[in-house]
Amino acid sequence: MPRRRHVVYMDHAATSFPKPDAVIDAVAEGLRDLSANPGRSGHFLSLEAGRALFQARETVARFFGVPDSRQVIFTRNVTEALNLAIYGMLRQGDHVVTTSMEHNSVMRPLRDLETRGIIQLTVVPSSREGFADIAGMARAVRPGQTRLIAVNHASNVVGTLVDLEAVSEIKGSAYLLVDTAQSAGCFPIDLSALDVDLFAFTGHKALRGPQGTGGLILKTGKEPVKPIVRGGTGSHSEFEAQPEFLPDKLESGTPNVAGFHGLAAGIQLLEAEGVDKIRAREKELTALLLEGLLRMDRVHVYGPRDPERQTAVVSIDVDGMSPSEVGFQLDRNFDICVRTGLHCAPSAHRTIGAFPRGTVRISMGMDTTENDVNEVLEALKWLVSH
Repeated sequence: MPRRRHVVYMDHAATSFPKPDAVIDAVAEGLRDLSANPGRSGHFLSLEAGRALFQARETVARFFGVPDSRQVIFTRNVTEALNLAIYGMLRQGDHVVTTSMEHNSVMRPLRDLETRGIIQLTVVPSSREGFADIAGMARAVRPGQTRLIAVNHASNVVGTLVDLEAVSEIKGSAYLLVDTAQSAGCFPIDLSALDVDLFAFTGHKALRGPQGTGGLILKTGKEPVKPIVRGGTGSHSEFEAQPEFLPDKLESGTPNVAGFHGLAAGIQLLEAEGVDKIRAREKELTALLLEGLLRMDRVHVYGPRDPERQTAVVSIDVDGMSPSEVGFQLDRNFDICVRTGLHCAPSAHRTIGAFPRGTVRISMGMDTTENDVNEVLEALKWLVSH
């Protein structure tokens, strides 16, 4: 199906689009030249594929400030990374603390374990703007029993940023799992300076990589995570037990070499541009969008309303129109792509007061321009005036 001639893409929180030419070229190169199975054979094609996968792992480690790339576990996406962390480390009787702003990729695994009587779960309410209640989380931590604190770095609904340093200070002996689906690539993150134990990321959003890529970084030296998938790794094939060394311990099956080759290309673009510069640009765009939205009648803006305290994600509601109707009109009449509904985060919508209706989410990215923002504002002005 051909693309429309002019599209204003404002759904970067779902996935970045369009993918950079360098990423497309890298994926094509991976499929064309690197499609042998890495680590499974001794011929030169397998070795080339293995080298590409290793270089991608090194690129991810360098970008996030990880000294040993073996700590980078590749997964299909951040959802799989979060499931690996949660199911791979929680045990009978463990206590977990999380917030009311989490995505279902965290909530559903935790609720599953809670329902089955394996864990006890405390969900600490966040503010209506989406800010985590750090003091409330500190009170919820049970010394000697709380094994995990799970928190997103930035909300996928309203973009609210969480102070990871403050959370790390109250975790005690618990492990800290951070979901960076909405911040990795558009917000500077240096794991060498953060007391984070488990760091889940996705490749297809702000990191500019292809879909089907993500990972879990194990910063702790205790390696508390057990595999949730076991099988062929290309190593220790003489044994039927899973290898105990990383990354093989947590990576089974043929990897997505072409995808991770593309992810490495995306990250290299970010390194060349500078994440600080990207962050500054997105703050400017967010300020421009918020300024226009807050002047409009019938438009309600959720979240912090402060570019310094959020990512380039803004959720709104329009009086007299359902979110789905707003999204339909923007798409059909203006070729503007946004997301509507509950964004896989019903607890977050309850927190901000948008359940069950949902919101219209406008999310910007590295390629978003001021003209794009102005087109969205003009389209919404037309909608609220008719």
